[in-house]
Amino acid sequence: MKLSFYGADQCVTGSCHCLEVNGKKILVDCGLQQGRDEIDNASLPFAPGQIDYVLITHAHIDHSGRVPMLIKRGFKGQIITTRLTANLLDIMLQDSAHIQEADAEYRNRKNRRAGRTEIEPLYTVADAMQVREYLHTCEYGQKLQLFEGVTAEFIDAGHLLGSASIKITATEGDETRTIVFSGDIGNIDQPIIRDPQFFTEADYVVMESTYGDRNHTEVWSYTDELAQIIDETLARGGNVVIPSFAVGRTQELLYFIREIKDQGLVKSVKDFPVYVDSPLAKAATTIFCGDLRGYLDEDAMEMVKDGTAMFAFPGLRMTETTDESKMLNEDATPKVIISASGMCDAGRIRHHLKYNLWKPNSAIVFVGFQSPGTLGRDLLDGAPSVKLFGEDVAVRAKIVNFQGLSSHADHDHLVNWIGQFKDGNVRHVFVVHGDREVAPVFAENVKSMGFAAHAPQYTEEYDLLADEKLAVGYLPERKTRAYEGAPRSTPAYQRLLQVGDSLMALIRRSKGRDNKSLAAFAEALKKVIEKFDF
Repeated sequence: MKLSFYGADQCVTGSCHCLEVNGKKILVDCGLQQGRDEIDNASLPFAPGQIDYVLITHAHIDHSGRVPMLIKRGFKGQIITTRLTANLLDIMLQDSAHIQEADAEYRNRKNRRAGRTEIEPLYTVADAMQVREYLHTCEYGQKLQLFEGVTAEFIDAGHLLGSASIKITATEGDETRTIVFSGDIGNIDQPIIRDPQFFTEADYVVMESTYGDRNHTEVWSYTDELAQIIDETLARGGNVVIPSFAVGRTQELLYFIREIKDQGLVKSVKDFPVYVDSPLAKAATTIFCGDLRGYLDEDAMEMVKDGTAMFAFPGLRMTETTDESKMLNEDATPKVIISASGMCDAGRIRHHLKYNLWKPNSAIVFVGFQSPGTLGRDLLDGAPSVKLFGEDVAVRAKIVNFQGLSSHADHDHLVNWIGQFKDGNVRHVFVVHGDREVAPVFAENVKSMGFAAHAPQYTEEYDLLADEKLAVGYLPERKTRAYEGAPRSTPAYQRLLQVGDSLMALIRRSKGRDNKSLAAFAEALKKVIEKFDF
C-alpha cells in the first residue's frame, strides 16, 4: 500500500496524490499548476492508462484542471465526486479548455511569424466535454465501495459548493489503513457555504496548508468595508475592478453587494451598476440557484425557501459576448466590474486591468489568494507597471487587498481541523498545498501538537503498511513569472523538462531492482550527461 505525491507538494497549486492498493491506483485530484508553481502542466510522472479511479475534492482548476488531459492520454477508469462538484466541473473544465485553446492560438501566431514550431493546447473543449462520460456522483456521508477492500466517503470541506474532504478505508491482506485527504479546508462563517465538517479518526492524514503561516485579518463587517471601497471609488468617478474566481467567490460578492444595495450603504451613486463579465460566472451562478439541498448553510436555505433570489438585485448585469465586454471600457459611467480570472493570469480581467490600472480614480480590489508568480501577486507587491497585450501599463489605480474575504481556513482553523483527530490514532500527517516557505513550518506546528508530520516533496513515495518513506522526492526549480511579458522558455526546453521529470520518476521507481540492471541504467545516463554537458 503506497502513497505517492504528484502535485501541490511544497507549492500551492496542482494538487495530485496517488494511492496504490491491491494492484489498483487511485488519484485524489489532478489539478493544473498556476503561477510560479514548478512542474510543466504537460508532464505527468505516471501513466494515465494505469490509473483506475480519480476522486475529485472540488471543482477548482488547481484540483481538477488536468483531468481532460488525463483522459486524452489514455485514462479509462471512473471519476468520482459530489453531485454539485460534477455540475461545476462540466462548465469549469470547458472554460479552462477554451483558455488553453486561446492561449495556444495566441502563441502560435507569434510562432508562425518567427518560424518557430507551433504548440498544441493541453486539451480542447471537445476533450473537456468527454469528462462527463467518466463521472460518477455521490452525496455527502455516502459510503462508496470502489473495489474489493476499498471504500470512500466524502464530507463537506466548507470551501466551495460541493467541496469535500475524503476518507479512504483500504484493506490489503489482513492490514487495514484509513487515509483522510483534507482537500481545501474552508473558512468559517462564510455566506452560502456551510462550515467545514470533520473526520476524527485516521491512520494517515494528507492536509492542506495554504494559509498555514498566518491568520486572516479580522473584518467587522464584509458589507460595510466593501461598501466603503465602492462608495469612495465611484465618488471619484472611477471603476471598481474586482478580479474574482468565477465559481464561489463571484457568488459571494453578489451576495454581499445585494446586502449593500438593500441597506443603501453606497451614497455616492445609489443605483450603481454591477457587471459580472464572465460567461463561466453566469453559468456557475445558475448552478448556485439550483437544487442545493444538503449543500447550503441555514441562512441561505432560509432565503431559498422564502423564494428570495440570493444574488439578484437592481443594476446587476451579466455580460456574455466579447463585444459586450469591450463596451464596458468604452462607457464612462462609474461601475463595479467583477471578472475572471481571480489571479489575473488569463481571461477578460486582463482587458479591464489594461483600461483601468493607469487611472488614479479607479480601484483594483483583490478578494482571493494571489499565488506567487501571477500578475495579481505582482500588483499586490507594488509593481509600478505591468505588461498587458504587448503594452506597458502604469499602475496608478488604488490597489486594495480585501484580506478578510477568503474561502480557505487560516492558521488557527487549520490547527483546529487537525486537532479534531483523536490523540494517538494518527500515524503520520502529510502537509501539502502550501508554499515551500509555509508547508514545512506548518508541519512543525503539527508536530508540536503530538503528531508525526512532514511536508513531502514532489514524487516522494510512502509505504502506508510499514509507515516509512520509500523514495525521497525533490523540489523542482521554480518558475519566475507566469503572465504575459515574462520571458518564456522555448518548446524544446519545456519538452526537456518534461522528459527530465519522467526520468526522475523512473529512477525512483527503480528502487529494489537488481544491481546489474541499476548499474546498466546508471552507465547509460552517465554517457548521456557526458555527451550533453556543454
